[in-house]
Amino acid sequence: MRILFVCVGNTCRSQMAQAAARHMGHEAESAGTHPGAAIAPNAIKVTSDLGIEMEDQYPKSIDEIDTTGFDRIISMGCGVECPMLPIDEDWGLDDPVGREEEIYRTTLNDILSRIEALG
Repeated sequence: MRILFVCVGNTCRSQMAQAAARHMGHEAESAGTHPGAAIAPNAIKVTSDLGIEMEDQYPKSIDEIDTTGFDRIISMGCGVECPMLPIDEDWGLDDPVGREEEIYRTTLNDILSRIEALG
């Protein structure tokens, strides 16, 4: 399955989702409407603790992504609105940015469950 994960900053949830989906055998990308400067250190830590790597990932703008050809385009739950982007579903996940590692871990576990449910 080819999946695009979209959020605002592209530093936490969507980056963890991209890495997790790739780890689970999907083709995945992520992007933000207003991307931050770097992936959050706690996002990198909690994914690497599970053997999920993010080594080639970085925050990028939705404008840098060819959004055609994705099977699913998923908003992480941050009110992303792009008139030209057909969002298939919004996962409604709270943004862990700036919070403690355990919140990132809980968010990642939720993301893993949701990706598994996609099939």
